[in-house]
Amino acid sequence: MKILKVLVLGATGRIGSVLRRSWMQGNTADGVIWQARRPQAGPGWHVFDPLSGQEVAAGSKALMQAAQGCDRILCLAGAIPGRQQDLADNTRLARAAILAGAEVGAGVLLCSSVAVYGAQDGVLDEASALRPVAPYGQAKLEMEQAGQALGQQLGVAVTALRIANVAGCDAILGGWAPGFALDRFADGTTPRRSYIGPQTLARVLWDLTQARDLPPVLNVAAPGAVEMGALLDAAGLAWTPRPAPPEAIARVEVATGALSAFTRLEARDSLPEHLIAQWRSSAA
Repeated sequence: MKILKVLVLGATGRIGSVLRRSWMQGNTADGVIWQARRPQAGPGWHVFDPLSGQEVAAGSKALMQAAQGCDRILCLAGAIPGRQQDLADNTRLARAAILAGAEVGAGVLLCSSVAVYGAQDGVLDEASALRPVAPYGQAKLEMEQAGQALGQQLGVAVTALRIANVAGCDAILGGWAPGFALDRFADGTTPRRSYIGPQTLARVLWDLTQARDLPPVLNVAAPGAVEMGALLDAAGLAWTPRPAPPEAIARVEVATGALSAFTRLEARDSLPEHLIAQWRSSAA
C-alpha cells in the first residue's frame, strides 16, 4: 500500500514534537513535511506562518507550496488558553489548511478537542450534544463547523479529531504543583476522564493520516477512562483531596468505537502506569 504524503502544520508544539520523534523513530516520516514558524534542525522543514507575512495571501502562498504533492494535511496548529492568543485563530488556521487541501487535492485532519462536549457526564460519542462551557471549547466547535462548511463547499474531505487529555499536556500531570488539590467524591473516587498517551496518540494520528474514507468527526482517546487520583499516584505526585462540589462531574468519557475502525486500540492504553510511562518517555 502506498504511504500517503503528509504535511503537518504546527509541528513545533508539544504534540507536534512527540509526533516527529515517534514517526522518525518508526521510519514513517520520510514522506512528511513539517511546518514551523522559525528555522529548525533536521530534515523536512518548511518555515512560514500560514496566517502572516506582508499580507495574508503571502502566508497562504507559502502553505500552498509546502502542500504540493501531499495527500493529507494534519493541522495541529492552533491557539490555546493562557498564551494571550486569539482563539479565533483556530478557525483561521483550519480554513487555511482546507484551502490548501483544495488546491492540491489533499484531505484535511483538524485537531479539535473533547472540550466541545463540555461538562457532560457519562460516555459521549460523536453524535452526542455539543455544549462547550469554556471559550476554548467554543472556539474549537466554531472551527469544526467552519471547517466542515468550507470542506463541503470546496469538495475537501475534512475530519475533526476530538482529542482527549494527552498525558503530560493536561491540567493534572502538566499542571501539577506542590499542594495540588483534587476533588474526591463521597464514594472515595476522584474524577474519571478520557486520556491518551503521547506515543499512542502519535501512532493513532499516523494511522489516521493513512486511512481512507474517514468520517467528519472522530473521538481520539484510549478506551475507557482513568481516575485522576490514580494517575497522580502512578506518577508519584502528591495531592490533597477536597470534597467534590455538587456540580463536579464524576466521569467524562468519550466513546472510541468509531476510532477503532481505523487504528489499533488496547485496554492497557488507559492504564495509569502506561500513561505515566509514555509521558516520561516523551519528556526525556
